[in-house]
Amino acid sequence: MSDQAPASTFPTIFAQFSSQDFVIGGGVAIFHIASQRVVICSAVDRRGRKYYFLPKGRRDAGEESGRGAEREGYEESGYRNRLLPLPTRHLQPQGYPRIAEPPLTAEPVWMQLMPVGHGKQYLLYWYIAETLPPTLDQLLDSEVGDAYKPPHSYPPDLTLRNRIMMEPEGYEPVRHEGTGVDEEEQTYESYLLPLSEAIERLGKTGVMADVVQIGWRAIQKRFADEGALDNENEPRGTGPRLQAKADLS
Repeated sequence: MSDQAPASTFPTIFAQFSSQDFVIGGGVAIFHIASQRVVICSAVDRRGRKYYFLPKGRRDAGEESGRGAEREGYEESGYRNRLLPLPTRHLQPQGYPRIAEPPLTAEPVWMQLMPVGHGKQYLLYWYIAETLPPTLDQLLDSEVGDAYKPPHSYPPDLTLRNRIMMEPEGYEPVRHEGTGVDEEEQTYESYLLPLSEAIERLGKTGVMADVVQIGWRAIQKRFADEGALDNENEPRGTGPRLQAKADLS
């Protein structure tokens, strides 16, 4: 785990933008949990240099931000995905009536503010997601150019251990072709990489690399929390095919 994680920008600020001066977007780190890999994309800049990034983009009008992040993840990478509820730290209040133990949530783990053009503001939220189980991926199968089909949300009663068991041993998530919605996105390449390699390519000290690290720590914590609830005779702490701690250094 990198010891040079980015820090939040302080002091906090007051600002205001009318609807015609800001745009909201979402990005996503898509994990294939069983193989301890994550999806990243690449493109070539104007000088012919390849760079790497997590899929992201603007949400559509009327679209919920998390759903927009899932859709952008699919369009830019070709991997269908859904947000993954995890024990991440956040400041959002619980709904009423409140319970003693905070529930798992799919809240964004980072937010960035970036200028886009003169006087326009981009608000970008980063989420954690997973590749889909094969049966669900097949149900959403579509032709190139068809409207996007959002997946069902992650079931609240599905443990990570049981989620992994929904895949055959050695399953390789499907990368769909032709999912980009414009000429630029059609040129993107995407990869399922081991976590340490993905972090290296994203830049160890950047926000995108930290999204990957936060996501994997939260996945490991959820495994541990679920293992603590297992019967004494059951294996504890991690699920099948996830026995070794991934090297994020």
